[in-house]
Order: sequence, then structure tokens, then C-alpha cells
Amino acid sequence: MEEPSVLDYLKSKLNPWKHERLDLPAAPPKVGEARPIKSVAAARTASPAQPGAAPAARTEALRLPLPRRSLGALFFALAAQFALRPTPGRDWVLGAAFLGIAFVLLAWAAFSNEIRLAEIPAKTDQTDAPPFSPVSFVVGGALAVSAFIIFMVPFFDGKQPQFTWLNLIVLSLALFFVGGAFWAPARSWIEAGRGWVQSLRNLPWRLSINRRSLIAMLAVGLALFVRFYRLGGVPPEMNSDHAEKILDVLRLLSGQTMIFFPSNGGREALQFYLVAGLHRLFALPLDFLTLKIVTASVGFLALPFIYLLGKEIASPRVGWLAFVLAGVAYWPNVVARVGLRLPFYMLFTAALFYFLARGLRRNSRNDLILAGVFLGLGFYGYSADRILPLLALVAFGLFLIRRQPAARRKSALISFTALILVSLVIFIPLFSYMISAPEHFFERMFTRMGDWERPIGDPIFQVFMHNTGRALAMFSWDAGVVWPISIPGYPALGIVAGGLFYLGAGLVLIRYLRQRNWTDLLLLISIPILLLPSILSLAFPEENPNLYRTSGAFVPVFLLGGLALDGLMSTMQNKTPGQLGNWLAVGLAGILLLAHTVQEYTLVFDDYFVSYQRSAWNSSEMGGVARDFLAMHQGSANVWVVGFPNWVDTRLVANNAGLPGVDFELKTENIPATQEQAGPKLFMLNPQDNKNLAALQALYPQGWLQYYKSRVETKDFLLFYVLQENAE
Repeated sequence: MEEPSVLDYLKSKLNPWKHERLDLPAAPPKVGEARPIKSVAAARTASPAQPGAAPAARTEALRLPLPRRSLGALFFALAAQFALRPTPGRDWVLGAAFLGIAFVLLAWAAFSNEIRLAEIPAKTDQTDAPPFSPVSFVVGGALAVSAFIIFMVPFFDGKQPQFTWLNLIVLSLALFFVGGAFWAPARSWIEAGRGWVQSLRNLPWRLSINRRSLIAMLAVGLALFVRFYRLGGVPPEMNSDHAEKILDVLRLLSGQTMIFFPSNGGREALQFYLVAGLHRLFALPLDFLTLKIVTASVGFLALPFIYLLGKEIASPRVGWLAFVLAGVAYWPNVVARVGLRLPFYMLFTAALFYFLARGLRRNSRNDLILAGVFLGLGFYGYSADRILPLLALVAFGLFLIRRQPAARRKSALISFTALILVSLVIFIPLFSYMISAPEHFFERMFTRMGDWERPIGDPIFQVFMHNTGRALAMFSWDAGVVWPISIPGYPALGIVAGGLFYLGAGLVLIRYLRQRNWTDLLLLISIPILLLPSILSLAFPEENPNLYRTSGAFVPVFLLGGLALDGLMSTMQNKTPGQLGNWLAVGLAGILLLAHTVQEYTLVFDDYFVSYQRSAWNSSEMGGVARDFLAMHQGSANVWVVGFPNWVDTRLVANNAGLPGVDFELKTENIPATQEQAGPKLFMLNPQDNKNLAALQALYPQGWLQYYKSRVETKDFLLFYVLQENAE
């Protein structure tokens, strides 16, 4: 090999990311001078001093080689997140300074090759063009048009489109044929069936646990525990949104199989069908816990896609690290626990992201068809999912602009067309509803983006930029004040998750500048895209940011955290060779994950629980009193909650009493009419409602008053009993 010149040496120092690293050779030791010992292993293998030999001039102290720049970047990133936490008198300047130091150290470590991200796995492109079936496509297209016409028939009669067995069967056949026209089977169904049977026969059918399976079980078990522990009590109370949800489920159970529920600003239907299915199949009551079982399960199902995505673009270790970071995190946990349809944004984002990345990277048409399936289903989950087509378009655009063979670009165009067509077929029912009732379908969106409910005060671009800045700051500063789905004023990420997120974003940005990987750019760009449902609240900027309209961003955020932690572990292993490096890497990851789990656990089960309990009205306590009263009198009694401004939702009291769909509200003008009802009577009143209490005491002088002391301070209420035997 030709000896490098002085110019080559200068180039390697000035542009280390472009040229091979060159170092000046060490000068030979002088006679009688001892060589410095660089490692413990070298010290052990060094020749012992010979008798009579001259003693060494000096010896260098043994040092443990550590990636100091990388660990320094980690320290300052964690310090920045700690400094920015909500405390009295906090100052963003100190946190920004720490974060700036962390980025400088990180760049130094990255450009000196001290820390590197896991390499993107080699592509396994499908070289053969997948088949296309024109006959299947024509049949599927005809069925899709037929399904649309069938869905629109009620509209011509002045009714809203609904799901029926006929239109669902036709729609399913249309999806089967349209998707089948582009599907690329690796082998026939008969051969596939034979392969599955043979694979079952070849299974060892014995229980064996290796290190990988043990890690997987621990990760899944930890996430299951954190996501479902104390699900019945955290959060503790329903709010008015839950009352609307239960009413929609009751409408569905009564036979109104609606495509879209127009109440309360418009609601997507998927959650209601899942709750109704649990109620019918397992006789679960229509209460808060059943709502939370569905949404917590939906939120948990997003985690496997986090793992698969990490494995697809990095390594299985990155996938598991991201899985654990997201699985125990406060942000996605509270969004999934609250019993509203919000976690569908997380699930469909994670699934779409995975199949998009896999399909485009591997030139796999089948994966892109599955991406289209999840994209279409997302329209039935939560309104924030309507931003996902933009994510798909951006991912496809980033993939196309890179250099690649024309045949590969053509194949990607066909596959992406299949994605769009499949998603459009699934969207047909909602499309029919959108045509028949656009004012309901777009109400939630246009009341926030436009002036349907109130005018936008400042110039639109100014509000948009202000919202964007606040949304991007939510990870470390403030994630909003919506108390049912957050701790008001607290950031979306804890100390460990926030520090790793910023390190991961910095490392991915550096790698993109050096290697121009489109998946790296997609990870970074996807974050502001998935924040848009919150950013676009232009008419109500006070609703931005919030944890639920931004929850889709948890996919790239925690994936970046997993990449950073994996990079630190690899750096520790490489810098300290041998078994010691492995133990140091595992120890570092264990300490960070343990600290992360403890903090996020505290945030959910202590801070969030207390904040929610203080803000919500105690309808469960009131419902429990009503339930006991009705049971004591064998259902012949009457219960009312006397209305009072800004007090408890009377529908929730009835629901907690075991009477979903009933409203216990009693207005002031209707109090005299209660005399017409036979049987014992129970009235619940706000302690400040002196006017209605006086009216009841005048109407029922034989009644008696009880003050109910709530377990939550400031949530006490009054009970006014009128028993049947004292009514005369």
C-alpha cells in the first residue's frame, strides 16, 4: 500500500467524515525507556523484568478506556431535560445551554467515530416484477363502485348511510379483488398450506428459553404490567366525553349501525363497535372499565410495530429498546388509559410507518398493500389519523428523489398506486357519509382549522408558526393543560426519554448528512408531520399542544431514543473490549431503563392520578350511593341529581349506578313534579346550592339531610332523603 502523504494526513484531520482517519506513527522508544502500558491485557502479557535489567524510567497509570465524549453528551442531555422540568422559577436558558453542550460533544464523538448508530440492514429487494391481474382489478373496481352505490341508497331516501351485511360483503369482495390484483404470492395457497403443516411438524415442541426469548418476555411483561396495572382506578373518574361514548354504543346496540357518529362534533366509529362487541360477547358492562380495556389494548398493540420498525431499519436490539422506552412511558400510557378513541392514532401510525418503511426498503408490494389497509382503517379510528396520507406521501417522495434504477422507481410507483387504491376502497363507507353529511364529517376539523366556531384572531401564518414552536417544545417544556389526558404543564417526555430522544435526533441528523439515507430523513421529518393535528388548531391555539393529537409522533420519538441507547451500548462495547465492555453496556442500559421506568411509573400512578382526581367530579362516589339506595329499596326508589352550574355530569352518576343511558338530572323548575313519583326519593345536591335545598326542605318537611364527605377534598355533596313511610 502506498504510504500516505502529508496532504492526505491534513485532509483526514480537516474532513474526517470524508477521508480515512490517519495518525502519525509513534516514535520508537529510546534505549532504556519503557513503553507505556495501554491496557490491562497488555500489562498481563508484558515480559517480566530480567534480573539485573535497568528499572523502567516511568510507568503510566492503568486507565479504564471509556467513551468520554459520548457519555458526556448523555450526561448533558439528561441534565438539560432535568433543568427544563416544571419547577418554580425554571429557566429555559440553562436547559438550552446544557443541550447545546450535549450536541457539541455528540458531534465530536460522531465525527471521531467514537459513537455510531446501528447500521441500516442490507436491502432484500424483490428483483422480479410482481404480477398484475387485470381481470381481478376490473372485477374489484366494479364491486367497489357497486359498494359505493349501495352505501348511498339510504341517502337518496333522505337517510344517513349505515353498515349492513349486504354492503359489507360487497365492500369486502371489492377489497379482496383490488388487493389481489396487485398481490404478489410467493407460492400457491396449496404449497403455502403444505409448508405451514410441515413447519408445524418440524417444531421441537419443547420449552426452551434462551437469552433473546428471555429479553422478549421481560420487555413484554413489563409493558403489560405498566399499561394494565390499576386500569380500573387510573384514571379514576369519567367525564362528559365518556358519557357521549356510552350513548353512542347504546345507539349501536339498538340497531343504528352508523358509519360515523355525528354527536359532539363527530366521532369515528371503530371504538364503539369494539366496545359493543365486548359487551355482546363477554357481557361486560357499559362502564368506564370496559371503555379503558378497549383503548388500553389498542395502545398496547402499537408497541409490536415499534419493535418491528426498529428491527427493520436498525436491529432487533434497537427494536426492543424502543419497545421498552415506549411501553412504560407516561405519554402513550395516559393517552391509552383514558377510555377515548385517541390511541387509534398511535396504532395506525405505528402500523403504517412499519409497512411503509419495509415495503419501500425491500421493494415489497405486499407490505405496501398492507400499509394501504392500515391507512384506510385509520379513518375509522380517530380524527387525527387523517394526517396519515400526508405521511405516506412524504415517505414515498423521499424514497423517489434518491438515486436508483428506473425499474425500481417504476415498481415503487405501481406499489404505491396499489396502496392508494386499497385505502380508497376501505374509505368508501366514510366517503358516502362525507357526501351525505359533510357538515358532520368536517365539523371537528374545520372548527379547529377554520372559523366554523370562532374566528381566528391573529394572522394564520403567525398562529401556525407559534403553534409549531409550542408543539416542538412539548417534549421538554410543556405538553399542554388538558387535564384528562396529561399532567397540566408537564412535558411529554421524562428525563431519560427526553435526553435519549435528543441524542437520537442528533445522531440520525449527523448520519443523514454523511450518508443521505432516506429513512433517517423520514424519521426526522415525520415528527412535525405527526404533530400537525395539534398544530393546526388555529382557531383554538390554547388547545395546542396536547398529548393526544400529537400521540402519533411517539413512534419516531421513542425509536430515536432506542437508536441513541443502542449507539451508547455499542460504543461502550467497542471502546472497552472483551466481556467488561459488554457488562458496562448492559449496566448503562439497565440503569437508564430502570430510572426511566421508575419516573414514568410515578408520573402515571402518582402525579397524573392525583391531578386527574382533583380536576374530575366524583361521579363514581355519587353513583355508588345511588346504586346502594336503589338496591336497598329494590328498584322502587327514585334518584335525582339537582342541576348546578359547572358541576357533575348527571348522566355519569346514573352510569356509575349501573344505569347506562339514564340521566339523573333534575332542573329547579321540575322539583315540584317529583311529588308525583311514588316510592322513596333521594336528591343529591351541590353543597353550595342553598336555593334548591331550601325548595326541597319546603316541599318535603319530613325529609332529612346528610352531608357526604368525599375521599377527595372539595368534592363533598349533599344527600336529601324522602322515605315513603314518612310521606304523609
